[in-house]
Amino acid sequence: MAPFSLMTTGVSLLAKSFSVLSCRTTLARCTSVLPAPYLSTVKCLSSQASSPPKRPLNGYMRFVQQQQPLVTKQYPEIKSVEIIRRIAQQWRTMNPEQKRPFEEASVRAREQFKVDLQRYQAQLTPVQLQQQALEKRQRMAKRKAIRKKRELTSLGKPKRPRSSFNIFMSEHFEEARGISMQAKMKSLMEDWRNLFSHQRQVYTQLAEDDKIRYKNEMKSWEDHMVEIGRDDLLREQTLAARKKATVKKTTAAKKGTKKAKPKAKAAKKASGTSKTAGKTMKSSSAKTVKGTKKA
Repeated sequence: MAPFSLMTTGVSLLAKSFSVLSCRTTLARCTSVLPAPYLSTVKCLSSQASSPPKRPLNGYMRFVQQQQPLVTKQYPEIKSVEIIRRIAQQWRTMNPEQKRPFEEASVRAREQFKVDLQRYQAQLTPVQLQQQALEKRQRMAKRKAIRKKRELTSLGKPKRPRSSFNIFMSEHFEEARGISMQAKMKSLMEDWRNLFSHQRQVYTQLAEDDKIRYKNEMKSWEDHMVEIGRDDLLREQTLAARKKATVKKTTAAKKGTKKAKPKAKAAKKASGTSKTAGKTMKSSSAKTVKGTKKA
């Protein structure tokens, strides 16, 4: 009886596996027949619970997504940058009626994205929500740092001074032993440690000269930033020095005002005394004249 029961169990499992395979093949055939727009709306439930919904494309990006394969097929020899440039030029020459289908599709996708996002966030725990908020802040800070770096580069901010080892590495990197970057760096570190003191002194002096170069260039650059009204790009030490100098000038001006006040009072008092003396002399002379007339 036991072998027979084992045999029936094996047959039933085999039948189930065949049924699952047949369902999968049928589903694959059905999905291969369906057009692409219908397949794009189908989402896996497991992926929906594990990852947030993707932000929808705007109208222009939808147009690029549609036109890029066509332009690539039409001009297979040109680069991808040139393809995007041609598509952008084509988008700029389109009238509002031609752009409307792509923009309306973008609006519908944004509305669906809001619904999907609310559904996804409702499944998360408070800890997961906090983690998502933290990751979002980190991404925003990273983007802000990248934008600031690009802005500083466009404004011509001087490059930071190089260390003595960096100068040595830039001079001997091509001839360093090793194939990979890591191997080359390791060999350069060994060569740097094996240098004599007088050999290392050459690179130390070059590093000191580079520091002086950086200091002079930064001073002129920060003066230029003050002239164009970009005090927000100054270094903290420069801002502190400027604040200290302003306080010092204000204090000196106040002291000068305080010293000038007693002098003004003394001059005023002296002028008042001279006026009183003049009046006394005038009155005495008048009295003398009157006495003379009476005599």
